[in-house]
Amino acid sequence: MQMKNQRIVVLGGTRGIGLAVAEQAAQEGASVAVVSSQPPSVAAALARLPKGATGEAVDLRSAEAVRGYFAKTGPFDHLVYTAGEELLLAPIADLDLAAARQFFELRYFGALTAVQAARPYLRAGGSIVLTGGTAGQRPPRGFAVGASLCGAIEALTRSLSVELAPLRVNVVVPGLVDTGLWANVPPDARAQMFREAGAKLPVGRIGTAADLAGHYLAFMRGGYVTGQSLVVDGGGVLV
Repeated sequence: MQMKNQRIVVLGGTRGIGLAVAEQAAQEGASVAVVSSQPPSVAAALARLPKGATGEAVDLRSAEAVRGYFAKTGPFDHLVYTAGEELLLAPIADLDLAAARQFFELRYFGALTAVQAARPYLRAGGSIVLTGGTAGQRPPRGFAVGASLCGAIEALTRSLSVELAPLRVNVVVPGLVDTGLWANVPPDARAQMFREAGAKLPVGRIGTAADLAGHYLAFMRGGYVTGQSLVVDGGGVLV
């Protein structure tokens, strides 16, 4: 029960990695609140989470809505941001620039908005954990936008850790993880991609949301770590 009496807000916490973070934190005694833009997703998450968890549908692209949510939520200990939509994959010659700009709205500006709105309510000793991706370090073809986003999130983390001290700010950098972010890839192709990619990794498989969740909690507990990026990718950046 290492997180007992801690209050955690997970934006993007109704699916994938965010939901796994909320579940593991609750198992360790934390009080968790999850947020998504989709009411059905919130309802489904609350059906899985223990009694006492709360959830709300909030447009994370809207600064006004996000500020209103935190004003209503009040003081808490840890902010986790995992919100994101399907990946934008395209060679640069075919890239829709308007779609590329939009891709940053939720993943980057949504995170920035959340930090700005949440900061006055984070208790002393609290933390912020953001989400990046290994595309920023080893981008495949077609990942120009995704790699740029990942690099921006890591730079933001380092900057915020200085500006918001003594609040701690860190970022988990997932490799290939089986979540809904790959929903735009047809199921058969997705399964084949996961098999082939997993076989190349030193650990022999791709990641799951549960694999990642514990590292978010470790950042919350780690009172002597800030401004850091933790790669959790099964060794993917090595091969």
